[in-house]
Amino acid sequence: MKVALVGSRFFGASVLEALRQVPGVEFSCVVTIAGDDRLALGAQKAGIPVHILENPKTVPGDAISAGTDVIIAAHTHARISDEALAKSRLGGVGYHPSLLPRHRGIAAVEWTILSGDAIAGGSVYHLADGWDKGGIAAQDWCFVAKNDDARSLWERALAPMGLRLLCDVVAHARDTGELPNLQQDESFATKAPMIRKSLKLNEDTATPTSPATTALVVTVLGADRPGIVSQLSDKAKRFGASWTNSRMSHLSGEFAGMVQLEVPPENTDGLIAALKDLESTGLRVAITKSEGKASVAGMRLMTVDLVGSDQIGIVSKLAAALSERNISIEHLETATVQGATQTNKATSFKVHAEILVPKAVADADLRSVLDALANEMTMDIAFGG
Repeated sequence: MKVALVGSRFFGASVLEALRQVPGVEFSCVVTIAGDDRLALGAQKAGIPVHILENPKTVPGDAISAGTDVIIAAHTHARISDEALAKSRLGGVGYHPSLLPRHRGIAAVEWTILSGDAIAGGSVYHLADGWDKGGIAAQDWCFVAKNDDARSLWERALAPMGLRLLCDVVAHARDTGELPNLQQDESFATKAPMIRKSLKLNEDTATPTSPATTALVVTVLGADRPGIVSQLSDKAKRFGASWTNSRMSHLSGEFAGMVQLEVPPENTDGLIAALKDLESTGLRVAITKSEGKASVAGMRLMTVDLVGSDQIGIVSKLAAALSERNISIEHLETATVQGATQTNKATSFKVHAEILVPKAVADADLRSVLDALANEMTMDIAFGG
């Protein structure tokens, strides 16, 4: 049984070591984001071929070695392309730390805690049909302890569960030549989007709590090189700051990053000084300090996703439609993607917006307006809340 492992960091390296102990399993290749990543170093030490992604968001077909039986995804945010999946005899599976279809998204463990779930779990699912939507190959559950936070739940139960489930699935494929595939029940699906700040969740509102920390928004620009993110995170940790939200990009050899840090007030000045010291390494650092803002009462958080053929004016038309209704765009991501829909494999433009909607704007009215806008631009649209 030949496995291609796509992943990164601690969990990716842990999966590598766990699968190396499964009899009859070989690695055709390891695919990761950087040569100094923990997974890459472990694979090199074991003599396993390593492919470094040029685009950290996509795994192309040429990243997967010929003769691969199954692709395993372990701590990767890159989309496994259809071309990559086609090079694997059994396709691919990944581990998601929730009882899918509950808590689909990047912050599944955090939302398990925020939602007050008494039971958590992990799922090995097929890498197809959209993010976290593929059929279930294996699943297990655990209790959430009263004192658990996201980190303790992950380290205590969900990470070890993922290692065991992935090993079981690979062993099953080795012995039977197939992967179990149980369709998810969409009626139980919930979303787990990235958490940008602490939220107090009510039935129909999302109200930011008053922080006991100082928020620092740090922007870093400079020539791309390994270790920039590590330097930022090390300084944040040293001053007791929480890394709450970030956006990092590599563009034409340049690094551009923005991170929100929540730091104890007494450590704020020290952290600012430490971050400004990064300018001695050739980086440009800008820091904005905030003591917090008033609660956004009566607002609800929603998401809007648009995908379709690239054309002039997509973002401006969306922004205008929202602005006319006093809707605030909290976060906006755009990307040009290859094969963004099942029916269209050509290059498409994708928009993901997280918006704060006033209580006076009815869901039905907003959806009607944005549906009409999507039809006008011949784009697919999806809503989340």
